[in-house]
Amino acid sequence: MIQSLLVAAVIAVVVGVLVYRSPFGSAAAAAAASAILTVPSFALLGLLIPVLGLGVGPTVTALVLYALLPILRNTIVGLAAVDPSVVDAARGVGMNRMRVLAAIELPLAWPSILTGMRVSTQMIMGILALAAYAKGPGLGNLIFSGLSRLGSPNAVPQALTGTVLIVVLALLLDGLFVLVGRLTTSRGVRD
Repeated sequence: MIQSLLVAAVIAVVVGVLVYRSPFGSAAAAAAASAILTVPSFALLGLLIPVLGLGVGPTVTALVLYALLPILRNTIVGLAAVDPSVVDAARGVGMNRMRVLAAIELPLAWPSILTGMRVSTQMIMGILALAAYAKGPGLGNLIFSGLSRLGSPNAVPQALTGTVLIVVLALLLDGLFVLVGRLTTSRGVRD
């Protein structure tokens, strides 16, 4: 799950950096990422299984695709919200375009990007449970195993245990992102 989120973050931030100055590019990138979310997760896994087989491949691919939109949108919004006078001042002291992006724009947009990552994490936690359908990793196997034994005394507790563990893991990851945000965002940007 974490590797899927990191891959999605890299892709979304790179695309966001490439398109945030263009209204058409921003709209097109966001529309493409939004279109992916219209495909139900079972259907997407069903489409990926013939191509990637069962297991980790279709699971990671589906999670990356579903995680793109919040990170992409927040990257575009965060970069677009950087005060143009700050960028002009950086350019005025001799910074080139890449230096302005790396030293000024991305650090100022970081809280927004991190929020997109938090939203994506919460979204894909639920989808990760469905990965058991594709023989993927995750706590969904516990849920599906319990549901397949409905009527037995352990069925409901097993499915409930998987569900509660997914919720706890989602909350722990969200707390981790909050901590990362506090540690990596300068006080001036945070306040």
